[in-house]
Amino acid sequence: MSDHHDGPDAAHRRPPGMTDATVRALGALSKALETTERARGHLYAFHQLTGGADFELDRAADLMHEAGHPRWAERIRHDITGRNVIPGHWTFQIIEAYDATYYEPFKATEREARRELADGRDHLYEAELKEARRTAGHPDHTARPDAAPQG
Repeated sequence: MSDHHDGPDAAHRRPPGMTDATVRALGALSKALETTERARGHLYAFHQLTGGADFELDRAADLMHEAGHPRWAERIRHDITGRNVIPGHWTFQIIEAYDATYYEPFKATEREARRELADGRDHLYEAELKEARRTAGHPDHTARPDAAPQG
Protein backbone atom coordinates (compact mmCIF):
# COMPACT_ATOMS: atom_id res chain seq x y z
CA MET A 1 0.00 0.00 0.00
CA SER A 2 1.35 3.41 -0.95
CA ASP A 3 1.74 6.18 1.61
CA HIS A 4 0.31 9.33 0.01
CA HIS A 5 0.92 12.05 2.61
CA ASP A 6 3.28 14.88 1.68
CA GLY A 7 6.42 13.74 3.46
CA PRO A 8 8.93 10.92 3.56
CA ASP A 9 7.80 7.36 2.96
CA ALA A 10 7.47 5.03 5.97
CA ALA A 11 11.02 3.71 5.51
CA HIS A 12 12.36 7.24 6.04
CA ARG A 13 10.25 8.29 9.04
CA ARG A 14 11.54 7.72 12.55
CA PRO A 15 9.87 4.95 14.54
CA PRO A 16 7.58 6.03 17.39
CA GLY A 17 9.47 7.13 20.49
CA MET A 18 12.78 7.73 18.71
CA THR A 19 14.47 10.85 20.03
CA ASP A 20 16.13 13.69 18.17
CA ALA A 21 19.39 12.72 19.89
CA THR A 22 19.20 9.18 18.50
CA VAL A 23 18.45 10.47 15.00
CA ARG A 24 21.50 12.76 15.23
CA ALA A 25 23.70 9.96 16.61
CA LEU A 26 22.70 7.54 13.85
CA GLY A 27 23.21 10.33 11.31
CA ALA A 28 26.75 10.88 12.58
CA LEU A 29 27.44 7.13 12.45
CA SER A 30 26.12 6.99 8.88
CA LYS A 31 28.25 9.99 7.87
CA ALA A 32 31.34 8.32 9.34
CA LEU A 33 30.56 5.16 7.35
CA GLU A 34 30.10 7.21 4.17
CA THR A 35 33.54 8.74 4.76
CA THR A 36 34.96 5.25 5.23
CA GLU A 37 33.33 4.20 1.94
CA ARG A 38 35.17 7.07 0.26
CA ALA A 39 38.44 6.07 1.93
CA ARG A 40 37.95 2.51 0.70
CA GLY A 41 37.39 3.86 -2.81
CA HIS A 42 40.70 5.69 -2.58
CA LEU A 43 42.31 2.45 -1.48
CA TYR A 44 40.97 0.80 -4.65
CA ALA A 45 42.27 3.74 -6.69
CA PHE A 46 45.68 3.25 -5.07
CA HIS A 47 45.47 -0.47 -5.91
CA GLN A 48 44.56 0.14 -9.56
CA LEU A 49 47.02 2.97 -10.09
CA THR A 50 49.87 1.00 -8.53
CA GLY A 51 49.01 -2.06 -10.62
CA GLY A 52 48.86 0.06 -13.77
CA ALA A 53 52.23 1.59 -12.97
CA ASP A 54 53.72 -1.85 -12.41
CA PHE A 55 52.58 -2.99 -15.86
CA GLU A 56 53.89 0.25 -17.40
CA LEU A 57 57.30 -0.67 -15.99
CA ASP A 58 57.44 -3.46 -18.61
CA ARG A 59 57.25 -0.81 -21.32
CA ALA A 60 59.78 1.40 -19.58
CA ALA A 61 62.24 -1.48 -19.27
CA ASP A 62 61.77 -2.44 -22.93
CA LEU A 63 62.34 1.17 -24.00
CA MET A 64 65.44 1.44 -21.81
CA HIS A 65 66.81 -1.68 -23.47
CA GLU A 66 65.97 -0.39 -26.98
CA ALA A 67 67.61 2.95 -26.11
CA GLY A 68 70.86 1.14 -25.35
CA HIS A 69 70.57 1.02 -21.55
CA PRO A 70 70.29 -2.70 -20.75
CA ARG A 71 71.63 -2.20 -17.21
CA TRP A 72 68.77 0.19 -16.42
CA ALA A 73 66.24 -2.13 -18.09
CA GLU A 74 67.41 -4.99 -15.90
CA ARG A 75 67.44 -2.84 -12.78
CA ILE A 76 63.81 -1.82 -13.40
CA ARG A 77 62.76 -5.43 -14.02
CA HIS A 78 64.69 -6.81 -11.06
CA ASP A 79 64.30 -4.09 -8.41
CA ILE A 80 60.94 -2.43 -9.09
CA THR A 81 58.59 -4.59 -11.21
CA GLY A 82 56.47 -6.76 -8.91
CA ARG A 83 57.87 -5.18 -5.77
CA ASN A 84 55.88 -5.22 -2.52
CA VAL A 85 54.39 -1.80 -1.74
CA ILE A 86 54.93 -2.36 1.99
CA PRO A 87 56.83 -5.35 3.46
CA GLY A 88 55.12 -8.58 2.41
CA HIS A 89 52.14 -6.85 0.79
CA TRP A 90 50.86 -6.07 -2.64
CA THR A 91 47.98 -3.63 -2.78
CA PHE A 92 45.29 -6.34 -2.91
CA GLN A 93 46.54 -7.65 0.44
CA ILE A 94 46.25 -4.18 1.96
CA ILE A 95 42.63 -3.98 0.78
CA GLU A 96 41.88 -7.45 2.16
CA ALA A 97 43.36 -6.54 5.54
CA TYR A 98 41.51 -3.19 5.61
CA ASP A 99 38.22 -4.89 4.77
CA ALA A 100 38.61 -7.63 7.39
CA THR A 101 40.06 -5.45 10.15
CA TYR A 102 38.11 -2.20 9.76
CA TYR A 103 35.57 -1.88 6.95
CA GLU A 104 33.42 -5.00 7.49
CA PRO A 105 33.21 -4.58 11.31
CA PHE A 106 32.33 -0.89 10.80
CA LYS A 107 29.56 -1.75 8.31
CA ALA A 108 28.19 -4.44 10.62
CA THR A 109 28.16 -2.09 13.62
CA GLU A 110 26.32 0.64 11.70
CA ARG A 111 23.78 -1.88 10.35
CA GLU A 112 23.19 -3.39 13.82
CA ALA A 113 22.77 0.06 15.40
CA ARG A 114 20.14 0.98 12.77
CA ARG A 115 18.39 -2.36 13.27
CA GLU A 116 18.25 -1.98 17.04
CA LEU A 117 17.65 1.75 17.37
CA ALA A 118 15.69 2.63 14.21
CA ASP A 119 13.91 -0.60 13.18
CA GLY A 120 16.53 -0.94 10.42
CA ARG A 121 15.58 2.37 8.81
CA ASP A 122 18.30 4.25 6.98
CA HIS A 123 18.99 7.93 6.34
CA LEU A 124 16.50 9.23 8.92
CA TYR A 125 18.66 12.26 9.65
CA GLU A 126 18.88 13.13 5.94
CA ALA A 127 15.15 12.53 5.39
CA GLU A 128 14.31 14.94 8.22
CA LEU A 129 16.85 17.45 6.90
CA LYS A 130 15.17 17.23 3.49
CA GLU A 131 11.78 17.90 5.08
CA ALA A 132 13.16 20.93 6.90
CA ARG A 133 14.78 22.38 3.75
CA ARG A 134 12.28 21.66 0.98
CA THR A 135 9.53 24.05 -0.10
CA ALA A 136 6.17 22.31 0.32
CA GLY A 137 4.09 22.41 -2.83
CA HIS A 138 7.01 23.29 -5.11
CA PRO A 139 7.17 20.81 -8.03
CA ASP A 140 10.93 20.38 -7.67
CA HIS A 141 10.79 19.89 -3.90
CA THR A 142 8.61 16.77 -3.70
CA ALA A 143 9.06 14.51 -0.70
CA ARG A 144 9.33 11.22 -2.58
CA PRO A 145 10.02 9.94 -6.10
CA ASP A 146 6.40 8.70 -6.39
CA ALA A 147 5.21 12.26 -5.69
CA ALA A 148 7.25 13.75 -8.55
CA PRO A 149 5.24 15.82 -11.01
CA GLN A 150 4.37 14.04 -14.23
CA GLY A 151 5.74 15.97 -17.20
